[in-house]
Amino acid sequence: MKTPSNSLSLLLFLLSLSSLVQSLTSPSDISALKAFKSAVKPSSITPWSCLASWNFSVDPCALPRRTFFSCGLLCNSAATRITQLTLDPAGYSGTLSPLLSRLTQLTILDISDNSFSGSIPSVIFSLPNLQILTLRSNSFTGSIPPSISNLKSLESLDFSHNSLAGNLPNTLHFLSVLRRLDLSFNRFTGSIPKLPPNLLELALKRNSISGYLVKSSFSDSTQLEVIELSENSLAGTLPTWFFLLPSLQQINLANNSLTRLEISPVAASGSDLVAVDLGFNRIEGNLPVNFASYPALSSLSLRYNRLRGAIPLEFSKKKTIKRLYLDGNFLTGKPPAAFFTSGDDLVSGSLGNNCLQGCPVSSQLCAPSQKPNAVCKEMYGSGKGKGKPMT
Repeated sequence: MKTPSNSLSLLLFLLSLSSLVQSLTSPSDISALKAFKSAVKPSSITPWSCLASWNFSVDPCALPRRTFFSCGLLCNSAATRITQLTLDPAGYSGTLSPLLSRLTQLTILDISDNSFSGSIPSVIFSLPNLQILTLRSNSFTGSIPPSISNLKSLESLDFSHNSLAGNLPNTLHFLSVLRRLDLSFNRFTGSIPKLPPNLLELALKRNSISGYLVKSSFSDSTQLEVIELSENSLAGTLPTWFFLLPSLQQINLANNSLTRLEISPVAASGSDLVAVDLGFNRIEGNLPVNFASYPALSSLSLRYNRLRGAIPLEFSKKKTIKRLYLDGNFLTGKPPAAFFTSGDDLVSGSLGNNCLQGCPVSSQLCAPSQKPNAVCKEMYGSGKGKGKPMT
């Protein structure tokens, strides 16, 4: 005769068998995971790492994952398909297996901060549901193929801190839902192609991007908020339209080869621009007074360029500016007194290493000291500038 406790035990046993059946991972997904692990050098799989827990004698999606597959992947609610592959930064080395393309329900692939190398298999760019692709801080080489446009669901792409090279593909524009693109710290060359229409953040810091910034590259990117293009080889004029991109908040084009600025005044509610860094370029001419018309601007750096003339009074009257770096130019005249008499609202930054007169040595804003008279006389004695020569 069966007791109630025996019946309960039998029921629990049957339920556990049922859950095992329901958690049967797709054979194609299992083969992809096996190939992925096999392409990782065994010597780089430490005992405490996620990959060390991947034991294929058990089902990858079976719960609970106390001993095996304890981290590194997630499955769908039916426990049949892999939806996320997110490795720990454990120093894994090896290559990416092309069989990852079998993970057709994958939404997130993140193997950042490891030591993977070789080229990125082109079949990775055929994953139809991939939303986040992060290969940051590895040692990948090669280029980005035009087939990247097949990632129709991609929202975030981060290939920064690798050794990728070549031109950026013109097909980037077809990534219609992409919001974040970070290709910084690589070896990309050529110009910036037409950008995706819904992009919010563009980061291409420390590459070898060259040429001029052209309007057609940015014409559809009306939601772009952050542009990080510092430490490249961009040249020529930075035109008015660039500063008037409708959603722009932060610009960093420091350490390029820009030579001119064209900037028009904006209405009181006409711009969300908060921070601009154009330091360490070759920008000539007078300090553009129209920067002072940007209602939200709080940080401006034009340090170490070739700017001349006086510092416009409008900068000292603008209450939103909290950081102002104009050091390393050839600015002349007396700096606006309001910079030094505004109490708690004092601006931080530097006006040093210019040709200014009467910059109070007691003010941190005037450090480092101004250029020697001989250097300033040589600059203004050439007849090229409109600024007042030093006397």
